[in-house]
Amino acid sequence: MDPKFADIHTKPENSVFKVVFFPDRIYHAQYLNATRSGRYRYNVQEVRSKHDVTVLKGEVYMDGRFLTHFMRIEYRASRLVEVAREKQRFLRDEILAWVKIHPEDGTQEEAIVKLHYCNWIKAYQVEIWESLNPPVGSKHDYMILGQMGQNGAITRVRPFSQALAEPKKIKRLELKFRENDKDQPYGYTINDPQWDNNYLRSHQEPGVDEPSSQANTIADESYGIDFQRGWFLDSNEVKPVRYRNAMMIQGENPELFPDNIIEMRWLLQRELGGSVVFFHEVTIPPGTIEGTHRHVGSEELYYIVEGQGIAYMGEGDDPATDAVDPVTGEPKYRTVETEIFAIGRRQVKELPIRPGNVIFTKSGGIHGIRNTGDKPLKFVAFLYHSN
Repeated sequence: MDPKFADIHTKPENSVFKVVFFPDRIYHAQYLNATRSGRYRYNVQEVRSKHDVTVLKGEVYMDGRFLTHFMRIEYRASRLVEVAREKQRFLRDEILAWVKIHPEDGTQEEAIVKLHYCNWIKAYQVEIWESLNPPVGSKHDYMILGQMGQNGAITRVRPFSQALAEPKKIKRLELKFRENDKDQPYGYTINDPQWDNNYLRSHQEPGVDEPSSQANTIADESYGIDFQRGWFLDSNEVKPVRYRNAMMIQGENPELFPDNIIEMRWLLQRELGGSVVFFHEVTIPPGTIEGTHRHVGSEELYYIVEGQGIAYMGEGDDPATDAVDPVTGEPKYRTVETEIFAIGRRQVKELPIRPGNVIFTKSGGIHGIRNTGDKPLKFVAFLYHSN
């Protein structure tokens, strides 16, 4: 690592940006499997995370000489803990992961690997090495040799070896995790192992123009890890997906049916890391509406870029919306009752909106939006899982 990195990291004016820097554990390449022996050193070259998943790629050195390329998978299992507990089981020391790699040459390889719980990082992990062979005339340290093998914390996956010869060319991964085959410590077979497949994850693609067509929903059912380092996009070149009566209840505002169609340009989805699910641009034509709905387990932010209309926010969600006019003493924002998708009628605040307004809704909050003008209402939005 360039020593100037440390200088940048310690400057006070950069403290607010520290979230963008490599985690300290990765910066020092510590707490990786072979570092139990001082003979081994890691050169971590790329790191990506998605929810509970972290993937590292790089090189391993032994006695100062290049040894092998590696890919390390770490998983903190918060989702898998929950689905296993629903079956009255606990996760133990080992779980399994389905891994599919996508090198830049368009080939694909997949395999099931075993992950081991590591007290150093309080997570399940495995390191997949291109080769487990020591340099000619040398032997692995005994502290490391015990970790190596077909189901070891350091392993070799034959279908991945060719791709790991040039790990920088591995551009994408798909991952999902499941309980072990056998219960520990009792040893009985688990016949219905539970999966964490990223909350039945899917993404949207503009395959057909028919509004709300299932053909535009692509079932991924996995975590996506993308190693591309940047995107330059023109949203005007992204074809929108169309939706009829999005997040609405039949019978609510019947004068809007059946032509209440909005468009969404899905700009980034699987490419995003962390807990962000999507970033998209929404167009609401004059007289149409995105139905008012409640967020559960997710948070979403709207930023209005064009047009005007009314946003709906759950009463009490933002205390500032209870403000009164200092001259008339009347409420600044009107309270109305409306149908909320899937939960029935609730009171909401009507908030006039224009470019530059922000609507931020946390888990449990309610929002919706209507175009009351004569031009399209546009906003950009991103949504992410809340913990």
